[in-house]
Amino acid sequence: MVFIRDGHIFGQIFKKLSQYFYLILKEVNFLKKFVYADNSATTFMSDKAIEAMLPFFKESFGNPSTLYSIGRESKKTLELAREKVAKVIGADPGEIFFTSGGSESDNWAIKGTAFAQKKKGKNHIITSNIEHHAVLHSVESLAKQGFEVTYVKVNENGIIDPQEVKKAINDRTGLVSIIYANNEIGTIQDIKEIGSICREYGIPFHTDAVQAIGNVNIDVNKENIDMLSMSAHKFHGPKGVGALYIKKGIKVSNFIDGGAQERGKRAGTENIAGIVGMAAALEEACKNIEEKAKKISAMRNRVINELLKIEKSRLNGDLEKRLPGNINMCFEGIEGESLILRLDMEGICGSSGSACTSGSLDPSHVLLAIGLPHEIAHGSLRLTLSEYNTQEDTEYIVNKVPGIVNYLRSISPLWEKIKKGEKYYGI
Repeated sequence: MVFIRDGHIFGQIFKKLSQYFYLILKEVNFLKKFVYADNSATTFMSDKAIEAMLPFFKESFGNPSTLYSIGRESKKTLELAREKVAKVIGADPGEIFFTSGGSESDNWAIKGTAFAQKKKGKNHIITSNIEHHAVLHSVESLAKQGFEVTYVKVNENGIIDPQEVKKAINDRTGLVSIIYANNEIGTIQDIKEIGSICREYGIPFHTDAVQAIGNVNIDVNKENIDMLSMSAHKFHGPKGVGALYIKKGIKVSNFIDGGAQERGKRAGTENIAGIVGMAAALEEACKNIEEKAKKISAMRNRVINELLKIEKSRLNGDLEKRLPGNINMCFEGIEGESLILRLDMEGICGSSGSACTSGSLDPSHVLLAIGLPHEIAHGSLRLTLSEYNTQEDTEYIVNKVPGIVNYLRSISPLWEKIKKGEKYYGI
């Protein structure tokens, strides 16, 4: 019995020590600097978006397809949100269709247009080799069903020559889909010129603007855009909601069949809370957008200029035609995954490429497309800033990254070979 009693006492002491140890660890983590620099992966929700959404979780929960008062109120709210989203991109409210996010919008635009155009004998699709996987996998799926796909290549800075798009067009081309701004290297394409070429040939033109909207001004009419995809969680709205702009007159087959929601084009009870949050976040993101872009670009350039001082480092993508907050670097002799983990230990959130492929061991298809060899593409770092980042954040990043790169190189046998000239990949 004494042994049991003593054991019980020991257990109590161990429990107390564990609690104290936990509190110490919690305090240490609390004091550690935290910098979120992966805004291309997702963003936190803005206060305005949260505030706008709250009533629609409980008080105003009506189904907008019903006839009684709380349903009618939800319908009014839905249409008001549609007007707000349309206004931001210069569209008509009747051209906005709410979806579950960017991937659904891309799938619907590409597959829906492809099948509609196929009825006219047009089964050829043009896209680029740096698209988001929501686009690439959609066209790959169509290729298995007999569609012909042409992939326009980019230059070493990740820029598409509009004339290359024009050259790829033939009499069977039924769709062109080109990303507005790349999610990995941040390059912004000449969407207006590409859209103009498509208009000249009477070909529907879709752009994945998931990364662009909220960061640059977009006008679908001035830029000759027929379809545009967006996702709320990229501009401080909620996850699981997005929209597809479809210009009046563009024929797109239904993607989800069922009820008569979204004017009979996209079945499923509308996510009113999410849609309201999206509209509020988008309005806020596009307010004073030039001023915000100037601030973010200055922080971006500070980080780029300092990180380029690291031996055998390079910037990926075009510096001028680039999203304000995008920083994509390669450091020879290290692996991106190790760099991300070490940064995380210092409280910095970044990525080694697209968040949608973060579990993949393969190098980025975007970095390979701009001509980087596998060995360098594996050593990439993507940091993406928003208006909520501060100058203090950028200084913390530029103070931490060089030391981590040097440490990882110090334990890398590959780096020793590179320094001796036995391995060289061109940085």
